[in-house]
Amino acid sequence: MKYPSGKAAQAVILLIFALSLCSAASLNAQEKKVGQSNGVENTKMGAYRALAQHIYTDFQKGDIAAAAEMGRVLERVWDKAEDYGGDAALSKTNRKLFDEIDKAMDQFLTPLWEAKGKPPDTAKVKAAYNAYLEKLKLAD
Repeated sequence: MKYPSGKAAQAVILLIFALSLCSAASLNAQEKKVGQSNGVENTKMGAYRALAQHIYTDFQKGDIAAAAEMGRVLERVWDKAEDYGGDAALSKTNRKLFDEIDKAMDQFLTPLWEAKGKPPDTAKVKAAYNAYLEKLKLAD
């Protein structure tokens, strides 16, 4: 039986080591998880995303009044923190992104606020909700 030379054995060991590093790096990149506290992401936009999810859930259940009410809460909290919240407010650090998110939030919430006895178009609300969540990701 032939045994591999020292250089061949080293090459095999280095190859295995390199492949294991690549696998670990790939898994780390794919599974980058955001910490949560009681279901709310610990990110700059996590609280707004959580409120939007509750609003959308109320809308799906047909409770438009509750969705609209929570929408007002979302809007007030957003304005207080991200528009008038001091130097760290998004409106101060990135005005363009603030305006994009604010507009997306309005497009999501306005149909709920303007619903007068008739539920808003489900497809439009869902599309606006998804667009709002996508804009929030840009600020995390």
